[in-house]
Amino acid sequence: MFINEDTMTDITDLSTIAREQQHTSGAYYKRPLTLVRGQGVTVWDDAGHAYLDATSGQGVVLLGHAHPVVTQAIQRQAETLVTCTEIFYNDQRANLYATLSRILPAELGRVFLCNSGAEAIEGALKVARLLTGRTGLVAAKRGFHGRTLGALGLTWNKDYREPFAGWTPPNITHVTYHDFEAIDAAITDQTAAVLLEPVQGEGGVYPADAAWIQHVRRLCDERGALLIMDEIQTGLGRTGRWFGFQHSDILPDIIALGKGLAGGVPMGAVIWRSSLGTIPAGTHGTTFGGNPLASAAAVATLETLENEHLPENAAHIGTWLMDQLRAAQDQMPLVREVRGLGLIIGLELRQRVTPILQALQEQHGILALPAGQTVLRLLPPLILNETEAERLLQGVIAALKS
Repeated sequence: MFINEDTMTDITDLSTIAREQQHTSGAYYKRPLTLVRGQGVTVWDDAGHAYLDATSGQGVVLLGHAHPVVTQAIQRQAETLVTCTEIFYNDQRANLYATLSRILPAELGRVFLCNSGAEAIEGALKVARLLTGRTGLVAAKRGFHGRTLGALGLTWNKDYREPFAGWTPPNITHVTYHDFEAIDAAITDQTAAVLLEPVQGEGGVYPADAAWIQHVRRLCDERGALLIMDEIQTGLGRTGRWFGFQHSDILPDIIALGKGLAGGVPMGAVIWRSSLGTIPAGTHGTTFGGNPLASAAAVATLETLENEHLPENAAHIGTWLMDQLRAAQDQMPLVREVRGLGLIIGLELRQRVTPILQALQEQHGILALPAGQTVLRLLPPLILNETEAERLLQGVIAALKS
């Protein structure tokens, strides 16, 4: 029996929700649902109810929950060596570098491993500053890149940024996505980097226009700025190709990875062109980045994505799902537009999305995400099959009929 001395409450008599509520930071909007188990695209709550997980843990479990290949890799490595900082070499880290090099364009050969997407953005900004000597940054309105202070400065949503005004980096310009004139004016000889998402996820699921991304690439080349693509949510097959930037037929200078890189184990990566060189020793670092446990999980994840052709599956199932949703729009008067790429899909609604999320969960056993106040975001694991996609489709149609 454990007693909280401040409240003298016997916490063993409280539910999981009540115990969390006693100590939670307040930073999260929590749903009154306790998840305790997952397998594939399904999760179960503490009462045994099953849900189709169209959140992927916010885009993390690309292979679904408890994938046996990843689970076995974690178990083996946990019994062998869990941590090894980069002051030493390590076999699992070397394996990960080799695996990444197989799926990345050949020019992207320098890697800094970290623990999350936000950390990858922070690292990318430091790499850009170190490699260019410049301080200016350009990002897009509606863009989301994380909540650490550097990433927060480039994130557009003022609700996130304004409580920390004055603490985020200076010299940041935000431009409207797909505005040719604005991006032309924003990139100068003082711009270190332009940071963009191939699909604006949190900002409403807006895929990039290829012609605009190509225009940005040319401007960066002409003016000596680096192009950073935030692939934290779009990378590793989510959009139907290994990386979202491939849909625009360009090569960025730097990419940021996170979320699904290690199959659910925390990991991020900053990857840049080998021709740009390395950064000076001591200018960046992390204790846990590239640890053997996460590296082994990442290798298992990447190899499974490759072996099971899951980027191709995301393209096939995602296209089918969007086609079906668009065909059913006359049954869903609440839907203004269906948009997306692969298995990141957004439905723009004529009302706030929260009641729809509640209905999906409570009435149809489907967990989904918002993307702003009026967009329903579907972000299922890349293993989603046709039967599961049909169930997701019918649940969404039923929830949006009213």
